[in-house]
Amino acid sequence: MSLSHDQIRRIARLARIAIAPGEADALAARLNRVLALVEELRAVDTAGIEPMAHALEVVQRLRPDEATEPDRHELYQSVAPAVQDGLYLVPKVIE
Repeated sequence: MSLSHDQIRRIARLARIAIAPGEADALAARLNRVLALVEELRAVDTAGIEPMAHALEVVQRLRPDEATEPDRHELYQSVAPAVQDGLYLVPKVIE
């Protein structure tokens, strides 16, 4: 697949990229190389190959889920203007 100069200008406009008229040829060559690589990858037979999320079998180590900060819930609510049943009360702003 090869991109024309009109397609290059359209792609640049859609991407909001300003290209000078002299840059269109170089840009077309670079984009055509990328598209050639995509076509080459499409030609590879991947039948029977299971998809994978990562190239390596990596397991993320997790730390225990423990609270490390003291509970300051009552301290924070002690300075609030209005609290009920452990919840902050705020004035109604939408009718």
